[in-house]
Amino acid sequence: MEAKRILRLLFVILITVLLLFLTLINLPYGNQPEAQLDCASYSPWCTSKNRIQHKTILKKKPPPIPTRHHSSDVPRHPLDPLTVQEFNKIRAVLSAHPLFKSSPYALHSVVLQEPPKPLVLAWRKGDPLLPRKASVVARVDGSSHVLTVDIDAGEVTQSQHDKEAASLSGFPTMTMEDMTSATWAPLSNAGFNRTIAERGIDLADLACLPISTGWFGKSEESRRLIKVQCYSTKGTANFYMRPIEGLTVLVDLDTKEVLEVSDKGRDIPIPAAANTDYRFSALNEKQQTKRTVNPISIEQPEGPSFTVEDEHTVKWANWEFHLKPDPRAGVIVSRAMVRDPGTGEMRSVMYKGFASELFVPYMDPTDAWYFKTYMDAGEYGFGLQAMPLDPLNDCPRNAHFMDAVFPAADGTPYVRSNMVCVFESYAGDIAWRHAESPITGMEIREVRPKVTLVVRMAASVANYDYIVDWEFQTDGLIRVKVGLSGILMVKGSPFVNMNQVNEQENLYGTLLSENVIGVIHDHYITFRLDMDVDGSDNSFVKVNLQREHNSPDNAPRRSYLKAVRNVAKTEKDAQVKLKLYDPSEFHVINPSKKTRVGNPVGYKVVPGGTAASLLDLDDPPQKRGAFTNNQIWVSPYNETEQWAGGLFVYQSQGEDTLAVWSERDRAIENKDIVVWYTLGFHHVPCQEDFPIMPTVSSSFDLKPVNFFENNPILRMPPNVDKDLPTCKAAASA
Repeated sequence: MEAKRILRLLFVILITVLLLFLTLINLPYGNQPEAQLDCASYSPWCTSKNRIQHKTILKKKPPPIPTRHHSSDVPRHPLDPLTVQEFNKIRAVLSAHPLFKSSPYALHSVVLQEPPKPLVLAWRKGDPLLPRKASVVARVDGSSHVLTVDIDAGEVTQSQHDKEAASLSGFPTMTMEDMTSATWAPLSNAGFNRTIAERGIDLADLACLPISTGWFGKSEESRRLIKVQCYSTKGTANFYMRPIEGLTVLVDLDTKEVLEVSDKGRDIPIPAAANTDYRFSALNEKQQTKRTVNPISIEQPEGPSFTVEDEHTVKWANWEFHLKPDPRAGVIVSRAMVRDPGTGEMRSVMYKGFASELFVPYMDPTDAWYFKTYMDAGEYGFGLQAMPLDPLNDCPRNAHFMDAVFPAADGTPYVRSNMVCVFESYAGDIAWRHAESPITGMEIREVRPKVTLVVRMAASVANYDYIVDWEFQTDGLIRVKVGLSGILMVKGSPFVNMNQVNEQENLYGTLLSENVIGVIHDHYITFRLDMDVDGSDNSFVKVNLQREHNSPDNAPRRSYLKAVRNVAKTEKDAQVKLKLYDPSEFHVINPSKKTRVGNPVGYKVVPGGTAASLLDLDDPPQKRGAFTNNQIWVSPYNETEQWAGGLFVYQSQGEDTLAVWSERDRAIENKDIVVWYTLGFHHVPCQEDFPIMPTVSSSFDLKPVNFFENNPILRMPPNVDKDLPTCKAAASA
């Protein structure tokens, strides 16, 4: 009877997980939400004509979001992502190829193989579309292959990466099927099921996660491995707060064979579920906090100021850029150009920018934790983990939503709806101002509001949620911001109060609640920024601020600061470790383009709050994450060098990273260069992070420096009352 009960529970779990998986990937690709929210439909009471009608309109439900049918999508720009039709053709071409006919295979990546950069730069709207090709990463009979599919010709050729791929130690990004099937694998092991039963956990309450293993020695080579750890869902949706501590299952990712079950936490209780459910609908009336902030919304009676042409080209104010979702990077911004107010010319700023890798090492060396050193882009796929954005909460009214089309492991396309949103933001900030002092006798007060355009995506990589914003400002500045939210990965503990912990005991974190420890960890997000400032041939300049001493004979001042400019000749010249007491500015200039008074035009990288890795350089995780050894790197443009952690990150040994490439110390002066910038966070958890984290953010800027002849928004008009109809509260009617 017990065996039958376990089998029945097993069947229920498998069906539940399968349904959850199908829900997450939004199969099939038809009948997806439309990407445009119409402001006038949602809020007509905020137009000057209808503002007195709000009492009745507020009672109406917003209209349903229109349905999009991606089956008819066609590419219109050389950088447009692959369409449903193209994915289907690629799948047919591959299935007919001899390599795929005789052996089982899985497609780990199928993305547009972007045309050569010079061809894209020369292309103009209305020109014939450049040849469409796909870059395919596949696993066939235990081997990794990098192939090119000519979509128009229906031909498969070996990619220039393929021979190199064969020599790499790592494996491609996991597929969604890899991750899902890995979590089922332990259930086939009698020892694992027995352990779960002995701990008093019902199999129906079990939730398991696939955890990448990193690389720690020879025993982990030549086979794809994954570790699985499990939680109890009993009493809460927030199962992350109920770890089955010390239980780790090692699984062969290809065969799904359970290789080892390690259980070193039998004496550690599963934390209680009290007050861990974060869903508002799950709270009773006493738990629900009364609203302390009235609802707020930015209303645009005349509609948004931006347009999205041909699905992927965004135009707003003086900006124009191409935008597309990507299964590994999340979102890619390309061909970013800004209009010069003096000449009306569209001037190039950046050819391509995206999050290249995320490195998240945890600081607990114990058996169940030492391997938790995630590479969220190269191992899991940052874009694959992007969840649909929530209108009105993730993105405001008037946001434009963009879907993604990704392939399953067999090549079948599916839609990740509302993966990216674009919206205008106004937070009451000021673009520029000046009020004249009364002593001058001039009554002058000039102020301009700062409205920005935001491109947003949010990836839920298991417990953590990452919010990535690309913010464009009318003064030419681009701000890249990363927010961290979601749920901590916690450790079960026998302690319920700090008075039980002796001074010598290392918790490797903070006791957040009874039996719950938040483990210390870092987050590093490395961005690849192919800067094309007024053209492709650029240079990197360190402008070092140095203290100079002054002779008392010259002036009463003893010291002052001097800006010393140093043009980086090679890659090693450009490597930067940020130092508070050795400050510099970091300029990307075009030495062949000068302003009216002779300054080279440029943009500068303005670091925000960041963190530096403190791990030993020879620690295996840091070898793989060596791209975080500096905050800034500069390399010559190379289309094969896209991923800071290497092409194949999973179980890699660190031989194909940005740090390795840069050892060649290639020339970078007055060349097509790529800037790599790493945002960092040290996270020592605190009780306010429990049971779900308030968002913490950091950012960096790409700011014009002598790019324009003067303030590019000097002539922008101020707001006047007639431009802004008043939205009255319901109670005031």
